[in-house]
Amino acid sequence: MLDALLLMGVLTGILLGVGFLFFGVVGMTIALVFAVFINFFSYWYSDSIVLRMYNAKPSNDEKLNSIIRKLSMEAKIPKPRIYTVHTSVPNAFATGRDPAHAAVVVTKGLLELNDDEIEGVLAHEIAHIKHRDILVSTLAATIAGAISYLAQIGYWSLFFGDNRRNDGNLLGFVLIIIFAPLAALLIRLAISRSREYRADRAGAVISKKPRALASALKKISETSLHNPMHGSSATSHLWIVNPFRQDWFSNLFSTHPPVHERIKKLMEMEID
Repeated sequence: MLDALLLMGVLTGILLGVGFLFFGVVGMTIALVFAVFINFFSYWYSDSIVLRMYNAKPSNDEKLNSIIRKLSMEAKIPKPRIYTVHTSVPNAFATGRDPAHAAVVVTKGLLELNDDEIEGVLAHEIAHIKHRDILVSTLAATIAGAISYLAQIGYWSLFFGDNRRNDGNLLGFVLIIIFAPLAALLIRLAISRSREYRADRAGAVISKKPRALASALKKISETSLHNPMHGSSATSHLWIVNPFRQDWFSNLFSTHPPVHERIKKLMEMEID
């Protein structure tokens, strides 16, 4: 919960700074009201926003539900809801504010993996739910999106705003364009890497199949590299492997540990 409050505080601070920069104390007051609204809405509805973003649909797939039911019992958490996303790229993520209100989302492509690999991936997501990573991750997706939106406003205002804007305001717009996306990236960077290692290990313990998870990570990574998904980069940290197009700049701010390092750690695990 402390991490969630920290994220909300970061968003509030950025919004207050932007409001003061453009409209002084009045702008800061308006930004504070706006920040309270976003924080409240993000806490209660950010999972719904993410599900709608990917047009995720409830799944009645017997195999998926059976695997999730078994893994949930092993992890001693309530069975999460299951959703599917219509894309051939294999991947998955978990969302929600707590284990009692959690959902696991899988792509159609994930179902093309073998049963042990699917179970390994789902166990990883169950581990995120058990460790309550999902609230912070889902909030981060919403908050990073909000910060990025501020950057877009600043960007377009440079071209379509009032030409009489003074140099100070122009500098403010430039700072927003540069630092707002950076802030969003740093938020995702701060919350993801250690959590992925922990979820890999805990998922392997829950499923008792570390090598199956390692194999799934390899296949998902290779497919994503050659056939990346389309979607919001603000949600990249939610997925078990970043599914979006990667280049030298995005790799510099990668929200996931290197896949080969994750595979190496899993292959070294001994499960009794």
